[in-house]
Amino acid sequence: MAALSGLASALESYRGRDRLIRTLGYCCQLVGGVLVGQGPARADVGARLLAVSSQLSGCRTTLRLFDDAAMLLYTRQYGLGAEEEDTLVRCVSVLGNLADQLYYPCEHIAWAADARILHVDSARWWALSTALWGLSLLLGIARSLWVVLKLRQQLRSPAAAVSSQRPRSTRAAAEARIQSELVTVLSNLADLANAVHWLPPGFLWAGRFPPWLVGLLGTISSLLGVFQAARASGRAGKAAS
Repeated sequence: MAALSGLASALESYRGRDRLIRTLGYCCQLVGGVLVGQGPARADVGARLLAVSSQLSGCRTTLRLFDDAAMLLYTRQYGLGAEEEDTLVRCVSVLGNLADQLYYPCEHIAWAADARILHVDSARWWALSTALWGLSLLLGIARSLWVVLKLRQQLRSPAAAVSSQRPRSTRAAAEARIQSELVTVLSNLADLANAVHWLPPGFLWAGRFPPWLVGLLGTISSLLGVFQAARASGRAGKAAS
């Protein structure tokens, strides 16, 4: 009952539903891709799972039509990152927000072109939105790696060796932040590999991944995202209690 209650609670939020749809979609693509490659006997089931994955992906694309306002509000609140102490983190975060903000209208135009609402070349807009997503992932990876480097430098500094100057709780918080940033790096790397695959053929490994590999990378990224969300929820619950 506790697990069911937790699932129901997660599904009440937009982010919770999106994580579930994303995870299910990539899992279907992973299993479907594997089955399709195992011969005619299982190919039909695999094709059905791939169709389910495609529909779930389309569902997420449609739901993102309503994400622009929330992203714009976040971008405005962050601004130029005046509250960030580190200049590199500030610059990378601002560029990442800009890439994310531009991503949504490009994807919307591609979606509208596929739906024959707009008479434009959807492939060009899909490629642009994917490139912006990949840029955002690259910037996120750079930001997380820089944060990890700075935190490790702080923990190894001479002042860190003096327990009176660095309380145990502060050190534990820094180590937890490092772990969180490393998980984010792994998740973004998996997504970046897929983002390159979805770019026009001729760029790196674009178009070369089989469906099962796309599903595997997406499943890894999705599960890491669920893990991060669960950890954040657990920390919030402890803080509240």
